[in-house]
Amino acid sequence: MEEVLLANGYQLGRTIGEGTYSKVKEAFSKKHQKKVAVKIIDKREGPDEFIQRFLPRELQIVKRLDHKNIIRVYEMLESAQGKIYLVMELAEDGDIFDRVLHEGPLPEHRARALFQQLVEAIRYCHGCGVAHRDLKCENALLQGFTLKLTDFGFAKLLPRTRKELSQTFCGSTAYAAPEVLQGVPHDSRKGDVWSTGVILYVMLSASLPFDDTDIPKMLGQQQKGVSLPRHLGVSEECQDLLKSLLEPDMILRPSIEEVSWHPWLTSP
Repeated sequence: MEEVLLANGYQLGRTIGEGTYSKVKEAFSKKHQKKVAVKIIDKREGPDEFIQRFLPRELQIVKRLDHKNIIRVYEMLESAQGKIYLVMELAEDGDIFDRVLHEGPLPEHRARALFQQLVEAIRYCHGCGVAHRDLKCENALLQGFTLKLTDFGFAKLLPRTRKELSQTFCGSTAYAAPEVLQGVPHDSRKGDVWSTGVILYVMLSASLPFDDTDIPKMLGQQQKGVSLPRHLGVSEECQDLLKSLLEPDMILRPSIEEVSWHPWLTSP
């Protein structure tokens, strides 16, 4: 029984998601008279690096973010047994992965409406000095027609004074940029931009652009580039944006700010 939650007026319900060292449950807040999501992290189960490095960073980052396209954290609680509870906004309509799994490829205008919101969320994060580093369809939640970015477990605060180069591999292989897979020092923001390209590809085709079961093969595919199957009838402008997002050269890949100016996203 989660006494800390009960004491603070939350009734736990079903499990709606599971991470490596955490689970997310639906709950009802008596105080606010509405459903919320509660991420439960057990500090006794996670490895030292996670507990000492990633978890404090996540808690520090989620407290500072406030954007309409990012899941809001209402409250943080901790039990004497070492469990941390993040009480968050609930997105009741699943995630983008579930959506395309059940409905197939999204029509281009629908994909654009969601992708614009994803770009806004990441632009806000990068503007706040935060790189997400685990962007994937499962972390883009849906609330009606609104996209909500979640899970800042691998997020990083970027140094203000100098260019950030990371050597940490984190996130999901299928969404990882070539420089991340190769383990070379990289700009985490450019890694985020690549991952948005994979998300856009999935939204439009209901399939992943690269085979993540074989890393050397995947690196070869990434260098060659991808294009969406013709039968999907995706516009030239959208194909052009996709090509720039999935640019294998990190230096040539646009920033999220530059992505937001692309004609596919700005045209009425």
